Amino acid sequence: MALRCVMAVSSPCSPATDAVVRKVFFSKTLSQSHRTFTFPLYSTNRSSTARIARFRCFSSALTPQLKNTLDKVVTSNKVVLFMKGTKDFPQCGFSNTVVQILNSLNVPFETINILENEMLRMGLKEYSNWPTFPQLYIEGEFFGGCDITVEAYKNGELQELLEKAMCS
Repeated sequence: MALRCVMAVSSPCSPATDAVVRKVFFSKTLSQSHRTFTFPLYSTNRSSTARIARFRCFSSALTPQLKNTLDKVVTSNKVVLFMKGTKDFPQCGFSNTVVQILNSLNVPFETINILENEMLRMGLKEYSNWPTFPQLYIEGEFFGGCDITVEAYKNGELQELLEKAMCS
């Protein structure tokens, strides 16, 4: 399982340590829920003394093996829907909506039930940088979730994109 480090500001450090730490770490990234926030690593007090960061490591669900597997799945199928349930038995209204849209367009597509594997579900959120399901991939590229798919279907963009994908 891969590890990711998050830094948190702590006590002031010496100017010499500050220079070394500043050279190595310029900013921190904090993942919270489905959003990634980037903040300056250092905050300064009135005397402009920088604060050094503490490290807290946590596991990442997107292992190199899972990333390779997901790369193969999304590139070996023209249309892939990662969803809750299956196309024959969706277990979520949003997943059902995307299945119905794809069926109405007569597009062949593969589905993967993310409820069967917790590591897949968590890793896929990192892979796509998208927090919710379903997740639609067209020709190896992440297209979007339910709302984006519905909007693209209504304005004709989805049908146009899928027609191009089926012809290539």
